[in-house]
Amino acid sequence: MYIYNVTINIEETIHDEWLAWMKGNHIPNMLATGKFSKALMSKVLVEEEMGGITYSVQYTTKNKETLQKYYTEDADRLRAESNRFAGKFVAFRTELEIVSEQNG
Repeated sequence: MYIYNVTINIEETIHDEWLAWMKGNHIPNMLATGKFSKALMSKVLVEEEMGGITYSVQYTTKNKETLQKYYTEDADRLRAESNRFAGKFVAFRTELEIVSEQNG
């Protein structure tokens, strides 16, 4: 299993609109590609020096090949949806491979 992690810092002035858009549009559109089995959105509790509010969205996918298909077939279109917030956020993306999972 792989996790496609997107960390976003959003300006407070646009936060509420962006959060509603993420939960109501963007994350459902990501899941609708059929390439991710679930999405987990978390608020980062460490305050950034640059201000804003930071979130991590983790999309789970079955393998590297499926993630590559997302990049090839969907990424440009789905990233372009965020253009309405251009200049109001910074984002960076990380690929993670699940090595072990344990439940307590």
